[in-house]
Amino acid sequence: MISLNSAGKRFGPKLLFENVTWMVTPQEKTGLVGGNGTGKTTLLKILGGADTLDYGDISFTKGMSLGYLPQDGLSLRGRTVFAECSSVFDDLRDMEREMESLMHRMSEVDTASQEYVTITDRFHRLENEFTSRDGYTVEAQVGTVLNGLGFPKDDWHRMTEEFSGGWQMRIALAKLLLQKPSLLLLDEPTNHLDLEARNWLEDYLINYPFAYVMISHDRYFLDVTVNRIVEIWNKGMHFYSGNYEKYLREKTERRAMIEAAYRNQRERIEQLEAFINRFRYQATKAKQVQSRIKELEKIERIEIPAEEKTIHFSFPQPKPSGRVVAEFKGVAKSYGEKHVFDGVNFVIERGERIALVGHNGAGKSTLIKLLAGIEPLTKGEYTLGHNVELDYFAQDQYKELDPDSRMLDDLTHIAGLKTQTELRSLLGCFLFSEDDVFKRIGVLSGGERNRYALAKMMLRPSNFVLLDEPTNHLDMRAKDILLQALEGYSGTVVFVSHDRYFIDKLATKVYEVGDGGVEIFPGNYEEYVWRKEGGQQALDARIAAQQKPPTLDDVPKPLEAAPAPAKKRINPIKLKQLEDRIEALEKSIAGAETEIAELEAALANYSSASDPVRTAQRLDELRTQHEGFLAEWEKASEELAAVQ
Repeated sequence: MISLNSAGKRFGPKLLFENVTWMVTPQEKTGLVGGNGTGKTTLLKILGGADTLDYGDISFTKGMSLGYLPQDGLSLRGRTVFAECSSVFDDLRDMEREMESLMHRMSEVDTASQEYVTITDRFHRLENEFTSRDGYTVEAQVGTVLNGLGFPKDDWHRMTEEFSGGWQMRIALAKLLLQKPSLLLLDEPTNHLDLEARNWLEDYLINYPFAYVMISHDRYFLDVTVNRIVEIWNKGMHFYSGNYEKYLREKTERRAMIEAAYRNQRERIEQLEAFINRFRYQATKAKQVQSRIKELEKIERIEIPAEEKTIHFSFPQPKPSGRVVAEFKGVAKSYGEKHVFDGVNFVIERGERIALVGHNGAGKSTLIKLLAGIEPLTKGEYTLGHNVELDYFAQDQYKELDPDSRMLDDLTHIAGLKTQTELRSLLGCFLFSEDDVFKRIGVLSGGERNRYALAKMMLRPSNFVLLDEPTNHLDMRAKDILLQALEGYSGTVVFVSHDRYFIDKLATKVYEVGDGGVEIFPGNYEEYVWRKEGGQQALDARIAAQQKPPTLDDVPKPLEAAPAPAKKRINPIKLKQLEDRIEALEKSIAGAETEIAELEAALANYSSASDPVRTAQRLDELRTQHEGFLAEWEKASEELAAVQ
């Protein structure tokens, strides 16, 4: 559909890419990846006709349609949300009005006249086209997309200008999806979506009948929606078949092959140069020397471009808190007549990493603000545990920064023994490079200031960290650094994120917020989805059926064929997560058994137990936890066997 030939583009003095040849084909589902500043957004604008090439040419297939969604900056006004989205079907509306007019004329014209024949012919042609384009389901289509992208019905008839920038981008995305162009160009489409809307868009794109090219920093989203990766790297484009996970493997393999070829070539060059230098002035070897000089000149030198330096960062470990970090008892929260929570009870324990999930407006940010002490309780009790030190990262954390300070100076004041090089490397992880580190905080955009606030928090964390959408405005590299640091952090974390991969890798529990309450699920987001889809009930039923004595009704009838097993799309990271979860559960089981044995020994020797009542209570808690660990281990082991 689109063809690039010897294409090149500069951004000021910087060359982004050159000598690029790429043909975008129908049904192609491509993820565009590359480091920050390599030209991904610029290339997408070129494909969408919003920018031009500096070298080479671009051609488009006649009759194709394009839809381009930028990262931000779109503003819609003057119509309701529903009317704005329905406007993509204006030609169908015109067609419908003409059909109504033709029907009216047919009722007035003599059926035997030529005019009647002409009118009916026109009507049938219009009706066939209207039907083939699903004209009778326009309102249903609009409603489906708006609902999927998180617009409640009450919002459908609000004016578009009443919505914030992020919701405006959702409306623009809805219009593009309803248009169904033959090529969709999406620049970070999940940026303004919550997790539920992101999951809906994932399913929508998997079933999208035409082609799309998109940029995304959501690794899981790319894994399940694309079948090709185009990487902008080293001023060129490199093509990989498969999803993002496969691209990472192939990239590593390709680099290993290049390095091996480079070593072999260097060895050959050194051999040739050694021979030439040794026999250059011997007449008897002149022919051989000339032959090797020609061979040396013909060698096309292999170059290994420098990789981005891998940066590992770890939190300074905070002092430990008590076992109970925070507790809610009968908590309620209302804003006037609107009741967000009512009768919420839970206990957060040391070392837990809790993901808050729920549909937009369910109360995730409200809950995290209640935990941070920013919002007062309407009713109930909230207590922090022993030695708990709390730190809160808000969506608008940049408002707490000193606008007159320079970033590097501001970090130096709190960094202790960290060197300037280490601080600059940390800022580089969060996309602040070279002279950017000397910028004053006040000149940064909102997204840049939030990135900086996150980097600052990483230098001096408390033992109870609350993070409200920390992955916003971060690319994959920065997300990986944050994820790595949080995985090695010994404190307790409660976080909201719309990045599926980030939640899957980090969470040890999921709190589902909604309908005025909080429901707790053990494990990461993948396990939460499994339970929500009925996986636990199905497993329990299967185990119960296995334990039930067989009856005559259980004997399979010889003439009945067994139903074919349902096919299930396996998460690319599912297998590794299950193995890690089983290993973690085995450690938890062993730890619980050790502590149970110690407490039982203490109770047996009454004099060694200073508080036998509390010891007995703790022993009951541990036995309950131990049973839960065993049940979850059995379930995970069965699921792993099924996946394998």
